[in-house]
Amino acid sequence: MLLRLPTSVSEAQECLAEGAVPIGGATLVWAGWLRDGFPEQAMSLRDLPAANTVERGSLGAGVVLSRIDDRVPESLHRAASSVGTGAVRRAATVGGNLVGSTLRCLLPAALVLDARGMVLEPDSVYETDLAEVLAKRHLLLSVHWREPIASSYRKQPGEAGGAPPLVVAAAVHSGEGGRSRLRVAVRDGYEVLSDSAEYDADAEQVLQALRDTTLGGLHATGWDVVRGQVTELLSRPAVR
Repeated sequence: MLLRLPTSVSEAQECLAEGAVPIGGATLVWAGWLRDGFPEQAMSLRDLPAANTVERGSLGAGVVLSRIDDRVPESLHRAASSVGTGAVRRAATVGGNLVGSTLRCLLPAALVLDARGMVLEPDSVYETDLAEVLAKRHLLLSVHWREPIASSYRKQPGEAGGAPPLVVAAAVHSGEGGRSRLRVAVRDGYEVLSDSAEYDADAEQVLQALRDTTLGGLHATGWDVVRGQVTELLSRPAVR
């Protein structure tokens, strides 16, 4: 197998056009290749500057999870630090976790930031919402978001070999007319729910508003975690 390491967007597009298979950190594809055979050529984005940014409002798809720190919102930082072991985080990438993984631990954190993805194709680069990125399994170049007033992330304890643990992410964004908006996303098993409600300093009121969204269908245990996470976030001085 020939591993190609493009250093520019145009070179990466050339690799795609010639059939190179994107591999991310290879943590998810290696076992399949050992079983089914290796492709003739693969492509890693680890040397592509546009895919390796870690900065305010932007995170490259080729960034390994261990590099994600407090330069990004708390929800993303905590989500990345909760994935696997240290060895996994030093190899797994943002793009691999969001698009290649069935667990998608970063997805709730990205959704509450209203994040969008920059997609790389052989003949174009364009921005779209994460729903399209995941549905069409696009090659992700980077993700971009609006900086929140505050955000949070919680992953419930899980059992080895059991169902994916419940994840709750939340973020408060400034809005028009002095009214903020609270966004909440929940991973329940392999399903991810996301919705929002206006917030004007009354935690119980915004929780009731969330009850009237798709999040209202959560089971009692899930809703209790949402309630606790939202209450804690809205009690922070930066939000009040």
